[in-house]
Amino acid sequence: MSKTYNIERKLNFDTLEAIMYHRLDVQLSDIAKNNIQKSRQFLDNYLEKNDKPVYGINTGFGALYSVKIPKDSLSVLQEKLILSHACGIGDVVSEEIVRLMLALKIQGLSYGNSGVKLDTVERLIYFLNNEIHPVVYEQGSLGASGDLAPLAHLSLPLIGKGEVIYRGKKISTQELYKLLNLSPIELASKEGLALLNGTQFMSSYASYLVIKMRNLLGWADIIGALSLDAFYGLSDPFYEGLHLVRPHLGQQNTAKNMLTLLEGSEIQQISKEQVQDPYSFRCIPQVHGAIKDTYRYFRDVISTEIQSATDNPTIFPDENKILSGGNFHGEPLALVLDFIGIALSELANISERRIYQLISGKRNLPSFLVANPGLNSGFMIPQYTAAAIVSQCKQLATPSSVDSIESSQGQEDHVSMGANAATKALKIYNNVEKVLAIELLNAAQALELRRPHKTSPILEKVFSAFRENVAFINEDALMHDYIAKSVNFIKNNNYSEIIGFDLAI
Repeated sequence: MSKTYNIERKLNFDTLEAIMYHRLDVQLSDIAKNNIQKSRQFLDNYLEKNDKPVYGINTGFGALYSVKIPKDSLSVLQEKLILSHACGIGDVVSEEIVRLMLALKIQGLSYGNSGVKLDTVERLIYFLNNEIHPVVYEQGSLGASGDLAPLAHLSLPLIGKGEVIYRGKKISTQELYKLLNLSPIELASKEGLALLNGTQFMSSYASYLVIKMRNLLGWADIIGALSLDAFYGLSDPFYEGLHLVRPHLGQQNTAKNMLTLLEGSEIQQISKEQVQDPYSFRCIPQVHGAIKDTYRYFRDVISTEIQSATDNPTIFPDENKILSGGNFHGEPLALVLDFIGIALSELANISERRIYQLISGKRNLPSFLVANPGLNSGFMIPQYTAAAIVSQCKQLATPSSVDSIESSQGQEDHVSMGANAATKALKIYNNVEKVLAIELLNAAQALELRRPHKTSPILEKVFSAFRENVAFINEDALMHDYIAKSVNFIKNNNYSEIIGFDLAI
């Protein structure tokens, strides 16, 4: 990939991942510059020739839409808008997601439907390319008139206000500007509204999940396969014909993955007494597959959103129009963020059930996967931890999008609550990593208890890599440390680099 992303109409998740993690620089293409300048010039000419009210440009905001603002106050109006809306609270948003917010705001403004000045967009690019990350807070957005509060905090440094993270340290924007010899941007008409309206808080969380889940879904299949072999499970449920007669794509792909992962396993050649396995093993294709189908739909919706103009009013220079609409409304995001939260919760749910089966003392495995059970509690309590996390996931998976609280004296009478759906979905994602890590810890322990029999060559690679980080447990030990190491193993390793190829999603 090039070292610089030249902003154009299309944006994909590989580019966003490079911006987020690999500090890929961003610059405006000539087309994007022309779009921005053309839109701004049209707006200036329009305001010069017309005195009629245009929402948010020469009027107040929200319920104050009918209050006309004099021309000599339009710049002050925009600055006041940012200051008054910067009322976020709660935890500080991670720098990775703030980088996505900056990138997506720049992308959205580049289409020429927003009426901002070129130097305003270029200052946002300067922040992104120089790793100047505005301090943004998690709570405050209704996900309706855009992500007003978080985007206000993202925009404060443009006007010399607020705080930023720079070189790992939180400092005031005033300090930053002195350090770098910068001056605040003087906003023109509509610019504050263009910066604050938009779905970039929700869509940044969603994009982060799209990027992170690619690896997590692969790990889920690998860990499920390890658990199945360690439990002396059957591979019959993954036979291709079963999934041709119910041809959901995710189900078919998962069954193929399982057969690929188990190919060459010595354990699979051992004669088994059981006719069938518990659902948490037998139905891996159906459950993991449905989650993958949900993920693909989620990814497609988010892909559309990150290539959209979502502020308001929307400017159409070629058609001589400025239209007040609702592209800032977060409903498309809220629904799919709730959906992916539910799907992620199910991934944790089925994983915990496999953990429970592994410690149950069945199929010649010792109770709680440890010698001298009774004297040793072994893996008894990690299952409690997994169960507690899964229960929290279920609680967090309650949809946000079914709620709405009217605001702005009833003018904004239906809101999406998509921002809450976004922050909840990320909490669920982080929980799923932990549950899968506990399953991996259990599966590796059970697999070692099956020695000298080996699993497949592919899964033995995973087992060996895991053992380089997390040791076998002979007797009771401080289990938190083992779980933490297992979580870090999943979090910090791309599964495809260990097994040498990508699994089907």
